[in-house]
Parts: sequence; structure tokens; C-alpha cells
Amino acid sequence: MIECKNKWNNYKKGKFKLLLYLLLSPFLSCSGTPESGEETNIGNPNVLFIAVDDLRPTLGCYGDPWAVTPNVDGLASGGVMFDRAYCQQAVCAPSRSSLMTGLRPDKLKVWGLKKHFRETLPDVVTLPEHFKNNGYVTRAVGKIYHDPQSHKDSRSWSGESVLSVTQNGKGHKYVLEENYVEKKKGAAFERAPVEDSAYIDGKVSDAALRILHEVKHKPFFLAVGYRRPHLPFSAPEKYWNLYDPEKFQIPENIHPKDVPEVALHRSQELRGYTNVPNEGEIDSLKARQLWHGYYASVSYIDAQIGKLLSELKKLNLAKNTIVVLWSDHGFHLQEQGLWCKATNYEIANRVPLIVNVPGTQNPGKAEGLVELVDLYPTLADLCNLPIPNKVDGKSLKPMMDDHSHKVKDFALSQFIRPYEGLFNLNAREVMGYSLRTEQYRYVEWRKIGDDETVATELYDHKEDLPEMKNISHEQPEQVEVLSEKLKDILDKE
Repeated sequence: MIECKNKWNNYKKGKFKLLLYLLLSPFLSCSGTPESGEETNIGNPNVLFIAVDDLRPTLGCYGDPWAVTPNVDGLASGGVMFDRAYCQQAVCAPSRSSLMTGLRPDKLKVWGLKKHFRETLPDVVTLPEHFKNNGYVTRAVGKIYHDPQSHKDSRSWSGESVLSVTQNGKGHKYVLEENYVEKKKGAAFERAPVEDSAYIDGKVSDAALRILHEVKHKPFFLAVGYRRPHLPFSAPEKYWNLYDPEKFQIPENIHPKDVPEVALHRSQELRGYTNVPNEGEIDSLKARQLWHGYYASVSYIDAQIGKLLSELKKLNLAKNTIVVLWSDHGFHLQEQGLWCKATNYEIANRVPLIVNVPGTQNPGKAEGLVELVDLYPTLADLCNLPIPNKVDGKSLKPMMDDHSHKVKDFALSQFIRPYEGLFNLNAREVMGYSLRTEQYRYVEWRKIGDDETVATELYDHKEDLPEMKNISHEQPEQVEVLSEKLKDILDKE
């Protein structure tokens, strides 16, 4: 087995990262998952299903120049990292509902934050329910479905979900009194000299380790959901200390050129926090503080993941457990002049997706387009379970066997407007469908009810990877081609 010190060579990018090794070396994933190529018999494999909220590909393995994430990077080095994976709607409830059912938001009619997917499809079999029906013990810790109690789904699990609903902000989101506001959002970030378990995600890790001991003698599907780096960016001080905020390259606070107003929002999610202005520009100091908090939160979660991987190894489960890491959507950190998610842009819809199968002979990066809706059939396929014929996704196993293989030539995302429609579906006026192809992102905004197209966007990723210039009016022929392709996809779905 390759020794940890050899893996560490990948992280020598600055002096401050030596501190990372000293802090996190007990949890480096080289001690938590088997090396690629190591002989292993996974027979009836377990699944460790790790969800991270609001995590864009801010990870070393995805090429981020600042991220201190040795555990996730180690997980990726022994598995398959999908470089271009996309969610189906860049907000919690629709994205998670879609992934967990294998169905797109339009089929579920879940486009906002209030509706449960079983209101539309009461008998749909969720991903964990499918595993439970095939002899697995299925358990959940932390945020897997959307947070409120009304979004829980007892049919998915063999026992009660643990820490699945965010409790009072004290001791979960905040530990410092000055940052907490009762029944409202408090500060947008917090750093405190406390242990990991002072915050909700450390508590989730502790609970997940206990459940691992409970289920270790049976085939299990254990879902562990972490809430950071969702706002507020609260993390123990040691993770803040991993970063020099002056080194971050903060994007300019400007909107894309020639973009329709419907594509944008006022960064409402961030505006509700006490130390962020309700209107106007986010100044450069505040932007840098928010970046610092986001990255500290990512490293905090990386350490929690390291604890899970380390415990798998200690319990002799690593050689028989598929580890999956995914995020429900991306996150704007002032790209396109926006904060948070809730858009149809690349930065809000592209997510990390890593699948580590023990003993894989072919670790590496798969660059083809994939969607989170593909995860349901993929895990069924990898675990030798029947793939339901009603799911919308496709198994990614062929891409894991051959990284150059492509299972599809598009990724489809969508979002509603106005923003208030997230909380009241009756307020919906338009739906924006976003089609990502090899070269382009095409967005078509349609009126709810009659499907009239009211605006279009087109971005050429060969010329404009940051998506800062809408060229739909300059390339009507390309718009026509992609509009027809979008229509065909939606008609088939």
C-alpha cells in the first residue's frame, strides 16, 4: 500500500499546508480506503453515501488552488471522480428529491422548498428504499432530504433518522452568543476555538460512527449528510487557520453581459444574515471574509469525512464498502455578481461527484457529462441490484470501467422565477431550462402554462468558461439547434 507520506506530496502547495498535515493526518484517507488495485472481494457491498450541502468543486482533487481537502482528495485518488457532474435544480429540496428518486423535478413537480415528492408520487421507491427492499439495512444521519421535519421520508430508512432536522442555532450553527439571533438568521460566519463536535457536523460524524458499529455485521446503506459549507459558515478556528485570506482571488462583482434580468437574483439567501447588508454591494472585505468562511467550512467537512473513512478501515469494512460523495448543487461566491445558488449557471449546477469502489483497477477522472439523477441506477448497478425501469438517469458504471466512455451528451438543469416561487409555487411565472452540452450552455426561459419562450441565453465554453457573455442574439443558428435538442429531451422525459 502506498504510504501516507507519498500521498501528501500532492498537497505541498504552500507553507501553511504543513499545518494541515499536523492537524488532519489522523484522518487522511490513505488509512480509510483500500488502495486502487488492492485485491478485495466486495461480494455484497455496503454503501457509505456522503452528502455535502452547497459544496461546489472546491476541492484539491478538482484542481482548486486553495482548498485543503486531503481526505476527499485521497478518496478520489482511489476511485472515479466525475469532472462534469450536474444537479437537476440548484436548490436543496428539488435537487435532493430528484437524486433520491432518480426522477427529474418536472416529474416530481418539486421545484420549491415546501412540497414533498410523495404528494405527487406517493408510491415512488427511493434509492435507499430500493436497497432496503433488497435486504439492506438503511440508515440516515444528518441532512439527506431537505431540512424541515415535513420533508423526512420514513419509508426510506430501516430506523429513525438521526440529526436530520436542524435544531436551535445554538450548539448547531453557532456557539458564540453574539452571533445567534432567536428564530432568525444570525451572523453569516463564525470562528471559535472549539472541538469539531461543538457544531452540527461534528455531532453528525459522532452519530455516524456509532451507527457504523451498529450495522457493521449486515449489508448496509448508510447515508451521512453534512450541512456546511451551507451558510452560516461556522467552523472551528483550526480550519480557518489553514488559509491566508489575502491569497484568495475574489471575482469581480459584475453581472454577465447582455443577460436577461430573469437569469439573476438579489442574493437573497445571503442578505438575511446580520453582518451582511440587506441591499447594495458586498464590499471587498466582507467578500474576503465570506470566502474565508466557505473554505474553512469545506476543510471542516473534509476532516469529518476523514473520520468516517478511518473508522471504515478500523472496522475492516473498507474492503467491502462503496463510498460515494456528492453535493446537492454548487454555490456562487460572487461569480457573475451573485452569491449562493438558485441560478442556471455552471457555478450553481456543477457539483463534485466521487464514487470509490474498493479494489478498483481503474481509478481516475471521467470527463463526460453526467447528472445527479444518474446516481440511483449507478449504485443499483454497482451493487448488483435490479435497476428500476422508471428512473430517468443512466448507470455510470461504463464510465467507471472506461473513463473515455460517455453515457449521454447533455446535462439538464432548471430553475423557477421569480425567486419567491421557491416558497410559494403559485408565484411561479417562468421556468428556465438549462442544457449543458460539450461546448455550450443554452438556457431557455418559458412562461408557466403556455411554454412561450420569453428569453434565451447561450454561453460558449470554449471562449467563455466563466459564462460572462450571453451570445444568444449573436448565434441564432446555434440557438435553434440547441432549442430543438432541448425540446426533444423534454418531450422524451
